[in-house]
Amino acid sequence: MRPDHALPDSPEIDLGPRARAFRAELRAWLAENRPDPAAASESPGAVRGSAALEAWGEKLRRAGYLCITWPEAYGGRGLSGVEVAVMNEEFARAGVPRVTRGMGESLVAPAIIVHGTEEQKARLLPRILSGEDRYCQGFSEPNAGSDLASLETRGVVEGDELVVTGQKVWTSWYWDATMLFCLCRTDPGASKHGGISYVLIPIRQADGSPNGVTFRPIRQITGQKHFAETFLEGARAPLTNVIGGLGNGWAVTRTTLGNERGGSATTQHTAFAAEFWKLVDALRARGRTGDPVVRQQLAWAYTQVELMRFQGLRLISSVATGGDPDASASIHKMFWSEYARRFGEIAMNLLGAEAMIRDDDGRLSRWQASFLGSRSHTIWGGTAEIQRNIVGERVLGLPREPEA
Repeated sequence: MRPDHALPDSPEIDLGPRARAFRAELRAWLAENRPDPAAASESPGAVRGSAALEAWGEKLRRAGYLCITWPEAYGGRGLSGVEVAVMNEEFARAGVPRVTRGMGESLVAPAIIVHGTEEQKARLLPRILSGEDRYCQGFSEPNAGSDLASLETRGVVEGDELVVTGQKVWTSWYWDATMLFCLCRTDPGASKHGGISYVLIPIRQADGSPNGVTFRPIRQITGQKHFAETFLEGARAPLTNVIGGLGNGWAVTRTTLGNERGGSATTQHTAFAAEFWKLVDALRARGRTGDPVVRQQLAWAYTQVELMRFQGLRLISSVATGGDPDASASIHKMFWSEYARRFGEIAMNLLGAEAMIRDDDGRLSRWQASFLGSRSHTIWGGTAEIQRNIVGERVLGLPREPEA
C-alpha cells in the first residue's frame, strides 16, 4: 500500500537495462528498509534534521545510496544522472526522503573530483560523504552577483595559508555549515577571470574558536532567514584547501555553477510534482476541480512538470554525447524557475481570497510561502537574463552582448 504522502505514479520511462536493474534494486531495498515515520515525514532532500532523519541518512550511506554519482574510489557508485532520476522517482513513489549531503555533495565534490589533487580527493571527499563537513557558498557579493567575476574579496598568501578578507551575500545553509566554499581574488593584477582562486574555508578553527567568518542573517519576504550576509575578516585556510591552484578558480567555478544550474535536472520535477498534487488535493477539498477554468490551469501545470521531467533526461543525454553542459543547464534553469513563479501565482489565484489571509499565529501558509519564495528563483544561481545570454550565444550562435 502506498503511504499517504507518496506521489501518484507518473508514466514509467524505459531508460535501458542498467536503469531497470537499478530501479528493481531500489524498490526491493525500500520495501525492506522503510524509515522511521518521523524521518519519512520530513522534507525530501533534507541534509540534517531529527534523530530519525539522521539515522535514515546513515542507513542510506551504509547501503551505498548517498553520493551515488561519485566514482567508486571516493565512496560513490559511479552512476549517471539517469540512475539519479530513477532514484528520485522511486523515493518519491515510496514517499520517503532522499537524504543528501547538500552543497558538499552536489557542488563542491564535483569541483574537487574534476580539479582537485589526489591528496585533496582522499582528504576532503570522505568528510563530505560522512557528513562531517557541511558546506555553504561564498560566491556572490554586494557588487558581484550575475557578473560574478567582478568580485572584490581578497586572498593573501601568508606562509602555507590563504588569508581571506571581504564580504559575501546570499549565503544559503549557513546555519548548519562547518565549511565555506569561497571565491577570492588572489592576483589583483591578473585579468578579470584570471586572478580568482577557489578555496574551502573552515568556519571555525581546529580548537573551535572563530575563524574570522561572521554570518548576518537576511530576513526574506516570507519572514524566514534562509540566507545571510557573510563577513570575512582575516579568515584562514590552508593552501592545500585551494582547489585547482591559485589563480585558476574561474575554471573550477564553472564546474560548480554547471552543477548548480543543471545538477538538479533529474530531481527537480519530483518536488514540483508533490506540490502540484497537494494543490489538487486542496482544490478537491474545496469542490473546485470541476470548474473547466481550474482544470485548464491544472492541466497546464501538470504538463509543465512532465516537460521538466523529460527536459532533465534530455539534458543528461546531451551532456553525455558532448553537448555544452552550461547551455543545457541554463535552458533547464530558465524552465523550472519561470514555471515555479507561474505556479505560485496559479495556486494563489485558484485558492482565492483565503490565500490572502495569514494563519491566526501570523505564519504563512504553504501556498503563500511558495508564492513569495518563488520570486527569487529567476535571480539566484544566475538570473534569467544571464541564462538567456548563455543560450543565445552558445546555442543560437548570436553575437555576444556588448559590455558596458
